[in-house]
Amino acid sequence: MNTTAPVDIYNSFFGFHERPFTLVPDPDFLFWSKSHRLAYTMLEYGVLTRAPITVVTGEIGAGKTTLLQHLLKTLPDDVIVGLISNAQGDRGELLQWVLHALGVNFDHSASYVSLFQTLQDYLLEAYAGGHRVILIIDEAQNLNVNTLEELRMLTNINSNKDELVQLVLVGQPELRNLIMRPELKQFVQRVGSSFHLSAMNRENVAAYVAHRLRVAGGSGHEFSDAALDRVHELTGGVPRLVNQLCDLSLVYAFSAEEHVVSEDTIESVLADGVFFGAVSLNGGQANEA
Repeated sequence: MNTTAPVDIYNSFFGFHERPFTLVPDPDFLFWSKSHRLAYTMLEYGVLTRAPITVVTGEIGAGKTTLLQHLLKTLPDDVIVGLISNAQGDRGELLQWVLHALGVNFDHSASYVSLFQTLQDYLLEAYAGGHRVILIIDEAQNLNVNTLEELRMLTNINSNKDELVQLVLVGQPELRNLIMRPELKQFVQRVGSSFHLSAMNRENVAAYVAHRLRVAGGSGHEFSDAALDRVHELTGGVPRLVNQLCDLSLVYAFSAEEHVVSEDTIESVLADGVFFGAVSLNGGQANEA
């Protein structure tokens, strides 16, 4: 069976050239809410000023990874980037993650001191070649006190007055709480730029939805105001949840041959139990299990 046909019909019905709401981070759909613009500005500021450590936090699905991908597209050619996603482990294991991310060959049985020397030699060689190295750690809330302290030690590698590696840590709000622990006082002192990416308000949700619809080839008016009220209420303004609910709502509208998603469309999605991210009726946080 051709599983792509329903998506083609869905797009043709609304006049889209691609799905406006997917769960895969896509910089082409990046929406610059005030919070996202500030978060990106702080990311860029940290990179341009060569801050030893930059930290960006936000709820699951708030758009952190999309911002990262946009940043990667804009970095100059002289920047070497090592990207680590969801790193875990303890002392020594993180150093192996770092070497892997930078594409450095090393002996897996080597001691910690040898591995550190291998990294230092690589950073010095990159610096001598006119390059600077940025190490980006995504899902950094999975690190612990020991590994964060290990990362801080990397920022002590320098040549004269120039630091040889910059760290960018991106993670969920727990990362912020972790960093503020008394044991990490020295780590905090190395943070030159930080920002917490908050969820969108009702106005931003409406602008976000319209933006993605237009980027996909639509008019931007495929959702009624009442429907957008419900989208904001049910998702708490978290972009990933907005994408889930809006995508399902477009499927339901297409099935009913309606070119505008109404509040009734949203209620039908809820009634059928196909949207698992709805905010609970008691005002709790969205369930993203």
